[in-house]
Amino acid sequence: MELSQELTWNGRTVRWSARGSGPAVVFCHGTPWSSALWKPFAEALAADFTVYLWDMPGYGESSKVAEHRVSLDVQGQLFADLLDHWDLDSPRVVAHDYGGAVSLRAHLLHGASYESLALVDVVALAPWGSEYFRLVREHADVFASVPPAIHEGAVRAYISGASHPGLTDEQLEMLVRPWRGPAGQPAFYRQIAQADQAYTDEVEPLYPSLDLPVLVVWGTDDTWIPVDRAHRLAKLIPGARLELVEGAGHLIQLDSPVHLATVLHRWLAST
Repeated sequence: MELSQELTWNGRTVRWSARGSGPAVVFCHGTPWSSALWKPFAEALAADFTVYLWDMPGYGESSKVAEHRVSLDVQGQLFADLLDHWDLDSPRVVAHDYGGAVSLRAHLLHGASYESLALVDVVALAPWGSEYFRLVREHADVFASVPPAIHEGAVRAYISGASHPGLTDEQLEMLVRPWRGPAGQPAFYRQIAQADQAYTDEVEPLYPSLDLPVLVVWGTDDTWIPVDRAHRLAKLIPGARLELVEGAGHLIQLDSPVHLATVLHRWLAST
């Protein structure tokens, strides 16, 4: 599933792709990831569903223009408009990390309608962010101008910490690749600098008003967003179902792909 299609939105280029037939399933990635994390799952589900992959502006194969904000408020509005562009009335949505906040904002603030929502190790509850985020926010220009070799080493170390069992060389290369070069390096620090908990604080009080089937999936060994957030989130959302995946870290797609694929297929088929 190469991202062969493009949408121009407020000057940004959004790369996307769709495949399969049947009910629509839309995948949302997080940070500092891309739709590549969801690609094997989308391809496997294409036999039963019409699956959609897309890269948020500032990530993956979509545009990385310095003047374009990539914060959660922008991404939430974009996602609602993207669903309109695809003419999807009520798709099933599967979101990871930042994609959780993006999909929640699109639904709660911008009127996007979903058949169901699966939230996988998502950014949704305060507090989130890290000392590294704070440091980058205060010195984004300095980080963006470090020598490429130092930048790549820092990105590799940062990304590696998201997996519990550890990443293969191939997996690490897939995740690091979009952040190289004159566009990728400053974009990496720009998206961190624009991370702001205010955008989840705005919607967190609205979670008890959610009126749709919601699945919360979490790796028990997620050190980026600890599993206690899964229990809190599931309690806040009426009727939410909670699935914990043992031995998986934040990169649950790579740490426990078979378990996650089984959980998601069962969920999507049931809703």
